[in-house]
Amino acid sequence: MRTFEELVAEAEAAPVEGWDFSWFEGRATEARPSWGYQRSMSARLRGVDAGLDVQTGGGEVLAGAASFPRTMVATEGWAPNVAKATRLLHPRGVVVVADPDEPPLPFADAAFDLVTSRHPVTVWWDEIARVLRPGGAYFAQHVGPGSVWEVVEYFLGPQPEAKRARHPDVERAGAEAAGLEIVDLRMERLRMEFFDVGAVVHFLRKVVWTVPGFTVERYRDRLRELDARIRADGPFVAHSTRVLVDARKP
Repeated sequence: MRTFEELVAEAEAAPVEGWDFSWFEGRATEARPSWGYQRSMSARLRGVDAGLDVQTGGGEVLAGAASFPRTMVATEGWAPNVAKATRLLHPRGVVVVADPDEPPLPFADAAFDLVTSRHPVTVWWDEIARVLRPGGAYFAQHVGPGSVWEVVEYFLGPQPEAKRARHPDVERAGAEAAGLEIVDLRMERLRMEFFDVGAVVHFLRKVVWTVPGFTVERYRDRLRELDARIRADGPFVAHSTRVLVDARKP
């Protein structure tokens, strides 16, 4: 078995742009929601004339769609992801727009039939409602409340207030306050396993909002303790939460 230093050095050297999680193969696992977001999103896109994917990351999820509507746009705020999404999506006719992920969205009112997003950091409900045409839909998979909380509290200690954020009731209230009607709202809690400390390091470097300000040097002692724990007891188990949101503009 490789040493703590070797595992951490490998994880620190791995690229983190985009939403390609293939690096974790054999290192970590996460169950998937029953609704199959990418497949459902692809089916939705086939039935519209203009679509927008918000906070597209590196474009990997959107690129899984079988086909795109006549007008298809994606936004992304992190420069390395903008470049990656452009390379991946432009050959298929998708326009990638560099956007700071803050209001306003750089589009006219009622510009899209469908707005999609997978794991947006922040959901700007008023802007989503504004750019949707009457009868248009917002279809997304959000990170739910208390997601990967075992990891969060291992490094940061108890976070009781933050754990309640992103609850489906909060999502419903935000959508309805913006004038949208909820068609479907579901949540699932899904098992995750980290098989070595390097997988935890890479996860925290990639999903940066889990432990804000994470660096190996800052948390080296806790990482060493976690490495010893995994070697003695087996995988570090956590649970993600995912929320399916299907909302309609009247």
